Amino acid sequence: MKSSEFIMKFKSWYLWGNILAMIAVVIALIFGVRYGLDLYTHHGEAIEIPNMKHMKYADALHILNDKGLEMEVSDTGYVKNLPADCILEQSPAPGTKVKSGHIIYVTINSNHSPTLTLPDIIDNSSLREAMAKLTAMGFKLGNPEFVTGEKDWVYGVLVKGKHVVVGERISIEDSLVIQVGNGMRSAEDDINYIDPVEQPFETEESDVDEFDVVTSPEPTPTDPKSETPQKPANP
Repeated sequence: MKSSEFIMKFKSWYLWGNILAMIAVVIALIFGVRYGLDLYTHHGEAIEIPNMKHMKYADALHILNDKGLEMEVSDTGYVKNLPADCILEQSPAPGTKVKSGHIIYVTINSNHSPTLTLPDIIDNSSLREAMAKLTAMGFKLGNPEFVTGEKDWVYGVLVKGKHVVVGERISIEDSLVIQVGNGMRSAEDDINYIDPVEQPFETEESDVDEFDVVTSPEPTPTDPKSETPQKPANP
């Protein structure tokens, strides 16, 4: 290609038009990404989270939706003096500024008290061991009830006056009464000693051994004719 032809193509409006179009596309991409990200991330937007503690769940949800925020229950708790479905805790904390669409996690009050499973302590542990285990699990304990049995040994558990078994679920609001031995033996466990039967004294007659007298047979007499003659002695 001659230099004059190259210069003529370089001066062509078609070439410059393509170059300008590419520059415009690049500029549009730069501004689009910049302002698009700001729009997507709500740059500069700040919504203050209201205090929803002890508020009914439905009321709090309505307030957050009006502000463009969302709410999700993350956990449940139990406070006896508060109504069910009221909010106990929230995260983020009240007053925190967030962007629209942010999720607020809340803990709501349950309509019934939580329950715990009774561990294997009946006839398997001492009073001290049972109390330590139950207290660590969160059970409420009443005064022990002493029953007849081995001292400090757990024989049963009562809830509201009724016996409960291992594995049964019990409300944390209920008090457990541990039945523990008082160290006294039950009458059923007493050993009954029986005096031996006395044998009557033996009399003199009983000392005599009774036996049959056995006599030997008498010798049979020998026939003189059948006797063997004696040999004469040598002179």
